[in-house]
Amino acid sequence: MDATIALILAQDGIVNGAIYALLGMALVLVFAVTRVIFIPQGEFVAFGALTLAMLVNGQVPGTIWLLLLAGLAAFLIELVSARRNGRAGTLLRAAAGYLLLPAAAAGLTTLLAGPGTPLVLNILLTLLLVVPLGPILYRVAYRPLAEAPVLVLLIVSVAVHFALMGIALVFFGAEGWRTPPFVEGNIDLGFTLVSGQSLFVVGTALLLIVALYLFFERTLYGRALRATAVNRRGAQLVGISTSVSGSLTFTLAALIGALSGMLIAPVTTIYYDTGFLIGLKGFVGAIIGGLVSYPVAAAGAVLVGLLEAYASFWASAYKEVIVFTLIIPVLLWRSLTSRHIEDEE
Repeated sequence: MDATIALILAQDGIVNGAIYALLGMALVLVFAVTRVIFIPQGEFVAFGALTLAMLVNGQVPGTIWLLLLAGLAAFLIELVSARRNGRAGTLLRAAAGYLLLPAAAAGLTTLLAGPGTPLVLNILLTLLLVVPLGPILYRVAYRPLAEAPVLVLLIVSVAVHFALMGIALVFFGAEGWRTPPFVEGNIDLGFTLVSGQSLFVVGTALLLIVALYLFFERTLYGRALRATAVNRRGAQLVGISTSVSGSLTFTLAALIGALSGMLIAPVTTIYYDTGFLIGLKGFVGAIIGGLVSYPVAAAGAVLVGLLEAYASFWASAYKEVIVFTLIIPVLLWRSLTSRHIEDEE
């Protein structure tokens, strides 16, 4: 290995690490607010990338039907809950969120999508189709079990992951997809060439991280999520709805996942099950942050990206093993230095 190869590998590692950092921060956010280890985070990566790829190729994405069916399922659950609890007033809001919004997103996509649609519009349509799946998934799978132990929520996450992966195979097929790069060409930095797409990915990831920081620091909803993460019971006592917090958290997780998928789609071929492996690498970064620290999780994710890049050069057959082995000393160190805290009753 010489300096040129080392710089190329570092570039690849930083680009991948930026994506893993976004996913790691999303996993930390979901766990802090809802106590859910969100294994299906990677599925939103795949949904975002595959939906955009199909739109770019002038095809109607299966995400439309998935969104409509998921919204209908969430509304039926809300209908049964409203009849059981005598809260018919919530049905109008549920119909707007679970029926009208998906129908509007599907209709708008069908109307505007086509071979000549600009890439920016396809990106917006992709977000319109994928992001609403986050709160719908929370309503269907997690909200009924919001007070369950962490182990139960983990089992549900595993089940949801397999369900979503099977659904992705049905709606997107087994073939791989790629999208055209957002930025063409290379930039000469003097000591190395950097592709414009790599700079775009890293820059966009940094902007998203800054936007998340401002959201949590400067907005009322962001502070409500922080309060729920610090003390769930205390947040309920001061009037913060944990259901709304959970729904908003899953919306942000879906947004981050979809954006991550669209960013990585020009770099690598995406299949229906690719998101799982990408999400796991983000999970390694989140574990390095102890599922509580956003900066440490982001730094750990960049470390994972760099380790993966250099491992692909020195031992490409074992690069995945090397990356996931990183979690063992981290867990060992945390088990020796952390005090056990009982779950809230």
